[in-house]
Amino acid sequence: MRIASVADVKAKLSGYIEASKAGPVVVTKNGKPVAILLAMQDEEELERILMAYSPKLQRILHKAEKQIQAGKGIKHGEFWQEFESRS
Repeated sequence: MRIASVADVKAKLSGYIEASKAGPVVVTKNGKPVAILLAMQDEEELERILMAYSPKLQRILHKAEKQIQAGKGIKHGEFWQEFESRS
């Protein structure tokens, strides 16, 4: 993992993008972390990261978890039966 200031990353962006292939590059501003540069292996990895930080998806997952905890979920087998019947 490397650490670099915003100013340094701005001046040498291509180099830091290359460095991110070896591990995350933490970008700092006034000595505090503000961003991370991550190398992407493929579009699926990018999609997974974007989904992980999607506020909308996080709200859906949180709501679903609360429903399951309240006993309002459906069993695994029932879910797949319903899914296959709609396919």
